[in-house]
Amino acid sequence: MEPVLIVLVVLVVVAFIALIKTIQVIPQASAAIVERFGRYTRTLNAGLNIVVPFIDRVRNRIDLREQVVPFPPQPVITQDNLVVNIDTVIYYQVTDPRAATYEVASYIQAIEQLTVTTLRNIIGSMDLESTLTSREVINAGLRGVLDEATGKWGIRVNRVELKAIEPPTSIQDSMEKQMRADRDKRAAILTAEGQRQAQILKAEGEKQADVLRAEGEAQAAVLRADGEAAAIRTVFEAIHDGDADQKLLAYQYLQTLPELAKGDSNKLWIIPSEVGDALKGLGGAFTGLAGNGGGANGGAVAAPSVPQAPPAAAQVPLDPAAGPRPVDVEKGAARPRVDPAREYRKIDPE
Repeated sequence: MEPVLIVLVVLVVVAFIALIKTIQVIPQASAAIVERFGRYTRTLNAGLNIVVPFIDRVRNRIDLREQVVPFPPQPVITQDNLVVNIDTVIYYQVTDPRAATYEVASYIQAIEQLTVTTLRNIIGSMDLESTLTSREVINAGLRGVLDEATGKWGIRVNRVELKAIEPPTSIQDSMEKQMRADRDKRAAILTAEGQRQAQILKAEGEKQADVLRAEGEAQAAVLRADGEAAAIRTVFEAIHDGDADQKLLAYQYLQTLPELAKGDSNKLWIIPSEVGDALKGLGGAFTGLAGNGGGANGGAVAAPSVPQAPPAAAQVPLDPAAGPRPVDVEKGAARPRVDPAREYRKIDPE
């Protein structure tokens, strides 16, 4: 019984192992290559798959998802003989598991070496400044070459990125100095342009203000002249309508005399010669009125006291040797006497 039991146990174990090898479960977004007696038979897709145990062998499981592979920095020489270190990142996806298994031994290593050689060819035709400012051009060139070369390997390169471009330390210092000088230059230019614009705007504002001020003064002068002309016209019309005589003019002279002596700085004043004639006429008018008599009861009316006419204060004796000269009479000083035997010249008060 024991040998039979042992055989049964062995058969059960073999059957269990055969069952395990027969049923193959492939995860989603994965594929497996099946070989029969060392030859490719088929590709197992995601799900439950049945294979012949001990005859079919699952050689490789391949991930069909997009993969990201960073490559270490690679030294590359530019057109102007400068060495720069460039880090690259490749985004790829396996589209044909059979080709990725049998067309290339290691597609990761193949992609890396192809990336390095292609990058050296592209960077070698560009100078440092173009290399630093043409990332999109370099990415497009790398992607085109890699996609064409890896197509027969069952791999599609979706994207290529340059993670870092590191020029030599001395070049970095020179670039920083140049960039700092450019920024200082732009700042100085912008400051000068701002000051220039501010001065232009200020000058334009002052010009407009001067123009407006001049226009206002001109309009004010015109209005002032119109007002003075209207006032003179009104006074002239009033005098013409009132038919002023010599007595009214003499009275106006008397009212004007105190105005001539106003002010603390006035030490002397000159009386026009016409004042005397006007006062004589005014005195004669009052004398005639007193002689004719008046009043309500027919009695005599005393003539009001009229200030004596200045004894020709503005007249000077005609001296042929010295010539005419005005005599200044200070305020409060005694009036000079007039000699009737001498000739006197009238002096224009203007």
